[in-house]
Amino acid sequence: MMPDVSDHDLISLLARARVIAVVGLSPKPDRASFRVAEYLQRVGYRIIPVRPVGEEILGEPCYPSLEAIPKEIHVDIVDLFRRAEETPPLAEETVRIGADCLWLQSGIINDDSMAIARQGNVMAIQDRCLMVEHRRLADRLPGAAA
Repeated sequence: MMPDVSDHDLISLLARARVIAVVGLSPKPDRASFRVAEYLQRVGYRIIPVRPVGEEILGEPCYPSLEAIPKEIHVDIVDLFRRAEETPPLAEETVRIGADCLWLQSGIINDDSMAIARQGNVMAIQDRCLMVEHRRLADRLPGAAA
């Protein structure tokens, strides 16, 4: 858990974010990565699937890496569904593409990745589910139904 990332920070991030790259997005509907991405797409975010194989998931083209995403697409959040030990190079890539936030899903903890992101002026969150946090804060986001 990241105590230095407040609810105010999360609300600000979720309100301004438009594009979320989901690294390790599975095309299988029973997988957590698919359920989270489908939810985020349903609530209005554009999902960019990042996986080495596959052509399309949730109607969006897949890219083999973060750096393969066209430069004209600004990625706001990089949501990682990868093993903790695989995340440092992805944190470096997140910094290189100029994303606003590196998000390691629930159960994924890597302090090196957090340090890499923060050194690159990227918000860093670990061991939290993006869908759970969005649902928890949804009524406090701009445009939420009163």
